[in-house]
Amino acid sequence: MDEDALEYHKTDPPGKIEISTTKSTNTQRDLSLAYSPGVAAPCREIAAEPDDAYQYTTKGNLVGVISNGSAVLGLGDIGAQASKPVMEGKGVLFKRFADIDVFDIELDLDDPDAFVESVAAMESTFGGINLEDIAAPDCFEIEERLRDRLSVPVFHDDQHGTAIISGAALLNAAEIVGKDLADLEVAFAGAGAAAVATAKFYVSLGVPRENITMCDIDGILTTERAESGELNEYNRQFARNGPDGDVADAMEDADAFVGLSAGGIVSQEMVRSMADDPIVFAMANPEPEIGYEEAKAARDDTVIMATGRSDYPNQVNNVLGFPFIFRGALDVRTTEINEEMKIAAAHALADLAKQDVPDSVVKAYGDQPLQFGPDYIIPKPLDTRVLFEVAPAVAQAAIESGAARIELDVDEYVERLEARLGKSREMMRVVLNKAKSDPKRIALAEGTDETIVRAAAQIEERGIAKPVLIGDENEIHSTVVNLGLEFDPDIVDPAGGECEAYADHLYERRQRDGITQREAESLIRDDTNYFGSVMVDRGDVDAMLTGLTNHYPSALRPPLQVVGTADDAEYAAGVYMLTFKNRVIFVADATVNQAPDEDVLEEVTRHTAELARRFDVEPRAALLSYSDFGSVDNEGTRKPSEAARRLREDSDIDFPVDGEMQADTAVLEEMLTDTYEFTELERPANVLIFPNLEAGNIGYKLLQRLGGADAIGPMLVGMDKPVHVLQRGDEVKDIVNLAAVATVDAQDSHS
Repeated sequence: MDEDALEYHKTDPPGKIEISTTKSTNTQRDLSLAYSPGVAAPCREIAAEPDDAYQYTTKGNLVGVISNGSAVLGLGDIGAQASKPVMEGKGVLFKRFADIDVFDIELDLDDPDAFVESVAAMESTFGGINLEDIAAPDCFEIEERLRDRLSVPVFHDDQHGTAIISGAALLNAAEIVGKDLADLEVAFAGAGAAAVATAKFYVSLGVPRENITMCDIDGILTTERAESGELNEYNRQFARNGPDGDVADAMEDADAFVGLSAGGIVSQEMVRSMADDPIVFAMANPEPEIGYEEAKAARDDTVIMATGRSDYPNQVNNVLGFPFIFRGALDVRTTEINEEMKIAAAHALADLAKQDVPDSVVKAYGDQPLQFGPDYIIPKPLDTRVLFEVAPAVAQAAIESGAARIELDVDEYVERLEARLGKSREMMRVVLNKAKSDPKRIALAEGTDETIVRAAAQIEERGIAKPVLIGDENEIHSTVVNLGLEFDPDIVDPAGGECEAYADHLYERRQRDGITQREAESLIRDDTNYFGSVMVDRGDVDAMLTGLTNHYPSALRPPLQVVGTADDAEYAAGVYMLTFKNRVIFVADATVNQAPDEDVLEEVTRHTAELARRFDVEPRAALLSYSDFGSVDNEGTRKPSEAARRLREDSDIDFPVDGEMQADTAVLEEMLTDTYEFTELERPANVLIFPNLEAGNIGYKLLQRLGGADAIGPMLVGMDKPVHVLQRGDEVKDIVNLAAVATVDAQDSHS
């Protein structure tokens, strides 16, 4: 591990962070705007109005991670320079999880006065200060003085991070074992910065101060020890008027144990001495006060166990806190991170743990079951939803408590946060909002599948659509119960009373295509794809999703046979929306038509452009080939060329379209404008029509995997009624997104 870590850090370029520009610097004019003489203009504005620094500089998204290296986790007092890898790592986490930029600053200062003066002098640079790895008791004094002095938030993560995350865990652990925080007896091992801050925070959450017994290396903190001068001004507030003792004495009959001390100091016998269904947070790193397996095996009742380690359930990891707390604080320009904001963060984390866990998170943690209960009381760090839950809660608490200098609409704020995580979220938000404005009934053909059931619960909870699960009613209800979902699904069982009418409908539609009445009855009874297709065709539902457990062609066949294509369409096609950091591209056809002729290409272009507009994207279409505007003349190149010509000459087409052209010509502005100035496309294309299925499928997958694009789809266009075919192995979020697309399709068809 050490060798791997050293190689990781020294690989060129050394370290883990770099500075990158956010504005164009390609021309002399760009450089003149970036520096001299253009930079004078924002300087004058800020000189006249200091708060304009948030408008013209990075201050509003820049945090200083500052340390003197006097108490680096697991390493102790290693000095400022040796702590730099840790501070760089903190910057990586800020950027990775909350898109916050960081300057790490290591100050070779042991004197608290000098440290405070140095940090205070940098207030103009930063929107917030994260103090890190500073030894107690200096860390308490430094934070207090800087908070009083600075107008930007100051947060010592070693104190408050552990407090907030373990506080969220405590809220849920107490709920699971049926205990009230006001009745909890809590024993602490450790009396340093993290322990004192955590104990104070538990008091804020509702644990009575007199119910906390704190121990340091010399035993229980007592009033006698405080009066003798053994305790500092910070931990003496938890001194108890009682007998001396050690950690074992403190843990006897305690409801909860909180370890922020040293590894291996707690035995199984000590855990057995605790009250019924004990809560054990052994958070010393890298070795906890007692091992996970040891604590769980110590007794027969419920032991809710948390550690600081990632290889066991319930990891108390500060990364669940500081990036998102600072995100919320920066976005409302708070003057501090106060107790109300910290409490809001803890409750947001606790509430999130009760929600269904995304498939991507489950996969990231080895496909282990993640469901609210003793082994899952706090979210996982890689759960992207933490940003959308914690940052808004912190921002709202800042506004309500008076710490914020600007206000915001929380719903709009969530949308801005989603945009930070990628263009796909921003684009899907457009469709999701449209779907919520008028939810439609959507049939989910594979209704007994666990992933489909979870997706249906989210679709209904978020108000995107009204899901209808097709399948065995008892099996679906059993799945809902096993998943612990608070969801009363709308179920249509093919074995029910609709079977005969649906078989008649299918027979009427397909009797001249080789299907007998008996075969129609069998298909309706045994194949939920046919059942769902008839539901859509009859108007009993507004749309349908299928394909999660079937190959694409077999899933597509029933809706094509029953629902068919629209009146103005002869062909269906599969479209993917590919989102890059600052760009969106729709690609077709990637799933349906193997060797399209000019008629198919023309129609697919029309439908794909219509789809782009549902995402509020004005289409610019390019029909692709391996030649540019006749540079190669053969049967293959003539098809896209002819389709493009027809579209250009069609007076009903109100978007630019051209072709045939090579892919780089279509997407690079300099090639379009410099080499082919005659083209109809004045800007790069955002609708790419591939010449055949093989090229389309290869192309979108290369763009997705090598180009780093997020792919949404395939979205089926050209159908008479909204039907979309999922990909095998799609996750819950993919199903939810496609349900939103189907709902918007249905809204359009009803308008």
